[in-house]
Amino acid sequence: MSAICGTDRPPVDRRALISLLKRLKSPEGQADPYPLLADLRSMGDVVRAPWDAYFVTGFDACSEVLRGRNWLAPDFAWQERQADTERWEAVATQEMTKTLSRLNAPEHTCQRRSLGNLFDRSTIARLTPLVEEHVTRLLDELAGKLRWGEADLVSTVSEQLPISTIGSWLGIPPEDYAHILEITHNQVHAQELLPTKKQLAVSAEATAHLRSYFTELVKQRRANPGNDVLTGWIHTWDAQEPDREAADEILYRLTMFVTIASLETTATLLSAMVELLLKEPGRWAWLGENPGYIDAAVDEVLRYDPPIHINTRIAADDTVLAGVPIAKDSMVHVMYGAANHDPRRNEDPDSFDVRRSGTHLTFGGGVHYCLGAALARLEARTLLTQLLKRFPTLRAVAPADYASRLVFRRVTSLSVAT
Repeated sequence: MSAICGTDRPPVDRRALISLLKRLKSPEGQADPYPLLADLRSMGDVVRAPWDAYFVTGFDACSEVLRGRNWLAPDFAWQERQADTERWEAVATQEMTKTLSRLNAPEHTCQRRSLGNLFDRSTIARLTPLVEEHVTRLLDELAGKLRWGEADLVSTVSEQLPISTIGSWLGIPPEDYAHILEITHNQVHAQELLPTKKQLAVSAEATAHLRSYFTELVKQRRANPGNDVLTGWIHTWDAQEPDREAADEILYRLTMFVTIASLETTATLLSAMVELLLKEPGRWAWLGENPGYIDAAVDEVLRYDPPIHINTRIAADDTVLAGVPIAKDSMVHVMYGAANHDPRRNEDPDSFDVRRSGTHLTFGGGVHYCLGAALARLEARTLLTQLLKRFPTLRAVAPADYASRLVFRRVTSLSVAT
């Protein structure tokens, strides 16, 4: 089976494609990437990249890759089969390849089962009062700053809520939050499509800090077990893995991955949510008067501006995707932003409409569906509910600033006032 698309398109202009990718990384492209992604999608549902890979842009083709069992994560087995192994030998790349996002069955199945349904309904119900407390505290801080004029929503609220939530859930000391945020921002460079040597060096240093911190966290929790998630994981893996050293290595990777996967993506969702809702005059006030649409607004933000724009998969066998032959072991880049704006799936996709009831792929699909989807929705819903009540006249002082990235979106600042 494969998504259907015509194959009578002219060959893609390599220079035009490289120029488009450069513009996507520019400040203008980061602020509004969707006209450029529409240009990329117009080249085809599957477009040959300037390197040995393909961009997948159409909604149906992206969905097929994410959900299909014949599409794999780029694990160590695949990396070892590549001619250019040096590309995959960077410290941060090697470390991330050991985490859930880069594992395939049976190892992925084993580790995912050990976590259980992390954020099921009962867990979300238990976390809701905690998230509400964090939001109230952070908005108190925002209110204090706004009394003096402008405030940066990102550093005051958007980045602090995810680390406060996951940190308290795992029992991470609050005094360590700033350090974890910094090294997470630095580590993510290695996950770009074509990171520079300088970026890889920054990521390598951050990776060493992450390993040191979370290895020590597991060690301390072993010495002082509590009534927390990490203690539960320790019990689970001690029962499954007789080798204590091997168990601790798995526990380090799980704890590190769940933490860093919860931070930048959710922070970007929260910042983008506020910016999009403040862009059009009257939209913020309307939602405040119609709070029944808050969940729909969060979902439309997820569709319109996903925190992750690219995910990579590997063809397990020779196949055909959207009419394009793909050889075994070929790398494909799933373009979430392009897919979510596919007019064949969402009518008038470049219009932000909280009453849309549209569909999106932002949380992925299949066995690698986002572990923290329910938690991200909870944080966004809780923050937006309190923001609308406490700051009905909130406004953006200037457009948001973005980091220059293609894979992980990051809002670096958003100045607001009342």
